Amino acid sequence: MSKIEKMQATLPHENYEQIVDEITKRYAQLSVRHQQAARYVTQNPNTVALESINAVAAKCGLHPSVLVRFAQVFGYSGFKQMQSVFQTRLATAAPGYNERITALENDLRKNEQNGSLGFLQSLVIRDIATLQELLSNVTEADLDATATYLKEAETIYIAGQLRSEPIALLLRYLLTMLNRRVILLDSAGGLAPEMANHMRENDVLIAIAFRHYAKEVIAIADHASARAIPVIAITDGPLSPLAKGASVLFNIPEEEYSFSRSLAAPVCLAQSIAMALAAVLQPEVAQPRIETITEREKRAESPRKRNRA
Repeated sequence: MSKIEKMQATLPHENYEQIVDEITKRYAQLSVRHQQAARYVTQNPNTVALESINAVAAKCGLHPSVLVRFAQVFGYSGFKQMQSVFQTRLATAAPGYNERITALENDLRKNEQNGSLGFLQSLVIRDIATLQELLSNVTEADLDATATYLKEAETIYIAGQLRSEPIALLLRYLLTMLNRRVILLDSAGGLAPEMANHMRENDVLIAIAFRHYAKEVIAIADHASARAIPVIAITDGPLSPLAKGASVLFNIPEEEYSFSRSLAAPVCLAQSIAMALAAVLQPEVAQPRIETITEREKRAESPRKRNRA
């Protein structure tokens, strides 16, 4: 048996999925600092796989010794041994990822900008990486399941506040234009929880929340899950409070400490969900589409013109 095989044979977990499952199960019992480490390593597995312990510690705002102790809590000799599981996942799940990141960084250095334009460039580079991660995280099965739930639901409720509110508004628009009955559980008047009480088993809830999670959205999602109402969750990882009761879970990781959550990936996901639903509702059409209000008005106006003629 080779040295590598011996090391793999003694690992507490056989693969990345197993360690994430255990972190998720034990998250509530971890210390505050270890919870901080848990959020970062589950939301940024590629960074954990590729960078040094000092770099990872700096990015998640912890001392390297905290990451060592965090790894030991889960049975590893230290951070490096735990990191090997993340490296195996990267090698098998995303071949060529390291090369893409290197090329991206090289392009950034060649065209590095300062000032406001530099901020834009940095945001665009981060959005590209997030969109690549979205492609890795979202499955066709999840999109298809979501489309089925939305097609069969009598009423679709949507809850998203704080930074998530623009995504909730976009989904309300797209699903309404697909002739679904949609109710937005917004914070106006403080009536969102009261409106949520009208949800029934043949309805569905889309809940959107990223750290720091809007308490009202989490409470509404918990209420729906307890009543066996399907919950489509859009959040930032398996440790999110939305994850435990989700019928379908969409994870969009983000950096632990960034100025503001980018909406590029959530908007792209919202559009993908709408297109998946459109495809189910328009099985006879090769390329499903969502009508604009102008197109709908013209279509409604045509019969009136024919009747007058």
